[in-house]
Amino acid sequence: MHIVEIPYRDPFGAFQACSAAAHCAFLDSAAAGDPRARFSYIAADPFQVITSDAAGVRVDGVAVAASPFQALARALAAHRLPAAPGPVPFRSGAIGYLGYELGRHLERLPPPRPADPPLPEMVMGLYDTVVAFDHAAARAFILASGAPERGDGARRARARRRADELKERLEAAPAAAPAPDWTLRGTFRPERPRAEVEAAIARVIEYIRAGDIFQANLTQQMRARVPQGLGDLALYARLRALSPSPFAAFLRCGADISVLSASPERFLSLAPDGRVETRPIKGTRPRGADAAEDAALAAALLASEKDRAENLMIVDLLRNDLSRVSQVGSVKVPALCALETFASVHHLVSVVESRLQPGLGPVDLLEACFPGGSITGAPKIRAMEIIHELETAPRGVYCGSVAWIGFDGAMDSSIVIRTITQAGDTLLTQAGGGIVADSDPVDEYEESLVKLAPMLRALSGEGR
Repeated sequence: MHIVEIPYRDPFGAFQACSAAAHCAFLDSAAAGDPRARFSYIAADPFQVITSDAAGVRVDGVAVAASPFQALARALAAHRLPAAPGPVPFRSGAIGYLGYELGRHLERLPPPRPADPPLPEMVMGLYDTVVAFDHAAARAFILASGAPERGDGARRARARRRADELKERLEAAPAAAPAPDWTLRGTFRPERPRAEVEAAIARVIEYIRAGDIFQANLTQQMRARVPQGLGDLALYARLRALSPSPFAAFLRCGADISVLSASPERFLSLAPDGRVETRPIKGTRPRGADAAEDAALAAALLASEKDRAENLMIVDLLRNDLSRVSQVGSVKVPALCALETFASVHHLVSVVESRLQPGLGPVDLLEACFPGGSITGAPKIRAMEIIHELETAPRGVYCGSVAWIGFDGAMDSSIVIRTITQAGDTLLTQAGGGIVADSDPVDEYEESLVKLAPMLRALSGEGR
């Protein structure tokens, strides 16, 4: 591994040097001062791209006989690095998204609805060189593994060359990111009338009372046309300004697909020594107009039996999922229904930890837990069947995961919420919530609007 320290700078400004690449990633810990937001990463021009859609799995456009998870595991194993001390957790590896419908490869589920516009269910690039920023220490590094070269000499030579090229590229970038431009405006419009969404929520409640499930996460989708002249990175700059988040990300996945995420939620993290953490979010209140109202809303969320029940159900689900691949007795819950505050909302967040069984790796962990319980419900499979019945559009990237997976076996990933997906000239965004027995359809719809607000304001230009 070739590591070069470079002057620390604004990561979003540095990303401007790489953002024109057909495949690139900015993993953006944008919530300044948040302990969950210590590291940001930039990568561009992967040496290999793995995609999956209805036609099958392809590696660099060539069909392969494997599931998406098998193809990803094989690619990571082919470039395996030994775990070693380093200045940052991610040293090189895979970056991309795993869409919600990828769950069909893991469980027997109804076939996904056709997507409009069509979207791959997975896009993962293998990056041999990354730029890493440690916000706490105000340090920055270029890390190059030399992959996909095999011999030691060839790997070292490629690593040095790639690091030098990236350093030159960064030196030409602006010193700081441009301020968001709010002049171009568009409007998201719901796919379904409010009455239909509330009726679907009421149907979930009927399923719960009939004993089918305990909880289901039901969502609504909105879409818009891209305003002429508004680029994906410019729209991300708006979303980032409105909702700085610890697991934010900008991904460009080919010529026509971009993911603009302001996610506050960690899905799964895995350390090289096998330590696992997940941080499910269940329970939401808006921020108040002043300090007194804000504190009252936070206190009401902490005291809400309904929201705590939602959270506890998902904690139990995740404990079960983790137990499938974790060492016996290692699954713990060090934090249950803790209050965490973000730019536009308060959330209840729990922490579940475990230690992975020897011989297993990040893809095994993903297969055991994907998609995340916080955006499905409990029991998971029946909840996903009901979601398929009551939601009229596939979720696509939304409710999947944005992840980095190191060649050394480390991983961190988010749940894709508070996100805009751009596919061609179409923008998609989505939000919902956990429905339980005492949910009220009107209240649940209003909660979804609270969650949608940053994305709607980013497009409408009302955030300036």
